Amino acid sequence: MKTLRLVRSDGSLYEFNPSHEPTAAPSRGPFKSRAAFAAAHVVADPLRTSEPLTAVVIDWEATLAYREYLWSLGLGVAEAMDTAQRGGGLDWLNAIELIRRSTAAASGQGRLLACGAGTDHLCPGQAKTIQDVIDAYRMQCEAIEAAGGRIILMASRALAAVARHADDYAAVYTAILSELRHPAILHWLGSMFDPALAGYWGTPEISTAQQNCLAIIRAHQEKVDGIKVSLLDAELEIEMRRKLPLGVRMYTGDDFNYDRLILDDGRGHSDALLGIFDAIAPVASQALAALDAEDLESYQNLLAPTVPLARHLFAAPTQYYKTGVVFLAFLNGFQSHFRMVGGFENARSVSHLCRLFVLADEARVLGDPELAAARMRSFLSLAGVA
Repeated sequence: MKTLRLVRSDGSLYEFNPSHEPTAAPSRGPFKSRAAFAAAHVVADPLRTSEPLTAVVIDWEATLAYREYLWSLGLGVAEAMDTAQRGGGLDWLNAIELIRRSTAAASGQGRLLACGAGTDHLCPGQAKTIQDVIDAYRMQCEAIEAAGGRIILMASRALAAVARHADDYAAVYTAILSELRHPAILHWLGSMFDPALAGYWGTPEISTAQQNCLAIIRAHQEKVDGIKVSLLDAELEIEMRRKLPLGVRMYTGDDFNYDRLILDDGRGHSDALLGIFDAIAPVASQALAALDAEDLESYQNLLAPTVPLARHLFAAPTQYYKTGVVFLAFLNGFQSHFRMVGGFENARSVSHLCRLFVLADEARVLGDPELAAARMRSFLSLAGVA
């Protein structure tokens, strides 16, 4: 019996029966029409997590198995990004171990993999100068390239804290990009994801920040594969991608509007580097395959039901979206428990996760509805829902 008693935000209860057939996706190689990365989560080891809960113990087997699953669907893996709780529980020592294991798994397989490099090994306030930030970025980039990884140059809290103006950002990115072996993906992560990044690129004025960022890209375009923009503003992304130099990709990080941004609007399109692709991987895979086949109707029919799920999952406070991503992985049997690095399973309410369950059913991303219902029922029992 799949009928569940769920809870609303006002505490009232209602009955729900998951009724949608899940989307199945066959194994395939990378897509032809778009570069597509899923920013992947990590699986905590609940039996070896040490006290306090901020200590990090990762279930490497389950974590790497999920990456194998994403690759099997044709998706690339964006490794050790904010979806993996980078800067929110996943420290640098575990991040570089994750990167080493993922690059080893991807090596020689034709699998897309890009890895986050930042400055998060610095303690808050440790960076005093721009040179401190450059040295911190350099250390991580060198470690990732030594492991065989390509770089996603993540936004830096340390840089946001010490930079005085746009020239400081230009100095840091010039120094790091000039040293990389391969073109990097830059990352503009909005303050809704990380409040410490407010005013990135040297100003809180978004249009000026965009121009400052574009100036850096134009000055070093041979070292820039693309930029991932995570501002949840579709029009700003479209405006910016039309200004990018030829050959530099716009990777949408807009988990609210990805369906329309990936489509060609007659003047261009965005590629994808998305946290939501972790949660909707089989549907994303089928939709991108339809796009390869120029079947726009199927593409839209597949992705449209996932957008309400994504908007709920990434609702404010947006930085806690990882809780929903991991909850879906638990419901779908990719991990045996709903525990997270740093105890972040408690970052969303029971009613939020109930609504997520309903929307996941409507989006056809509950791979085994019977299993998902059984796991949801066990979760609700522990939460005190009769």
